[in-house]
Amino acid sequence: MLVSEAWRSLAANVSTTFAATMTVLVGMFVLGLFIALFTWTQSWSNHVKRQLIVKVDFKTGEHQATRRQENAVARMLQSNPKIKLASFVPKEEAFRRMQKRYPDLTRNVPWNPLPDSFEITPVKAEYIHDIAESLRPPPPGVDKVIEGKRLSSRVITFAHVIDVVFAIGAVVLVLASTLLIANTIRLSIFSRRREIEVMKLVGATNWFVRAPFMIEGLLCGLAGSVLAIVLLVVARELALPAIHYHGFADAPDVHAWAFPLTALVLLAMGVGLGALGSGITLRRFLRV
Repeated sequence: MLVSEAWRSLAANVSTTFAATMTVLVGMFVLGLFIALFTWTQSWSNHVKRQLIVKVDFKTGEHQATRRQENAVARMLQSNPKIKLASFVPKEEAFRRMQKRYPDLTRNVPWNPLPDSFEITPVKAEYIHDIAESLRPPPPGVDKVIEGKRLSSRVITFAHVIDVVFAIGAVVLVLASTLLIANTIRLSIFSRRREIEVMKLVGATNWFVRAPFMIEGLLCGLAGSVLAIVLLVVARELALPAIHYHGFADAPDVHAWAFPLTALVLLAMGVGLGALGSGITLRRFLRV
């Protein structure tokens, strides 16, 4: 009965129903884009942080590091709980990498100038500076410790800024959507305030009056969310080829949330905001 009454009301107030649905559509479409952008950027920053390493170069030439000194450094690294992985790179392997990466520069090099080294992956990118400091002053046999401090600081700071911006943006977007939906639905309720007053005067309870309106808001939220998801599917199909073409999605571990998960979030948010907006707006008209 309540659903049929809500449906009849929606059909009788097409203009306000359309306005409420479009409001939800715009809000959920922007939220969907926001989720996709944030989760992709967060995934990209995690990808970059995983590439941050501390490099330990051993001495070469006359004072070349001995095998004992290299083993001593290896034991030191293994005992550090902030280190996830310490990979030993012999100078032969380092030179092969250089030849593969820069064949023109290494073609006429008469000897291998590269040292043995350790490439250290931290448990968390934030530990990169602490690991480098634990190797200073350099242990015997170590020539230099390279941490890429400037790059790591920028990446970590960028990741933290993304978290803060998303938290603030999500709160603002939800509040704005709720207020917009509430104001749109208020037009529908205001045009029927006499009907509400009559229902209250003949003894109808607040929930008996409120339920059809909340169902109306729920249906508008559902319709707007579904339309927003359809538009997001179209936008994704148009945008993904361009993203792949420009090489932004080459890394296999860089990706946004799975689209079905985003769609479920948008459906839940749209339905919830539609019902909540109706419930909040109706409170003032129930004081008869």
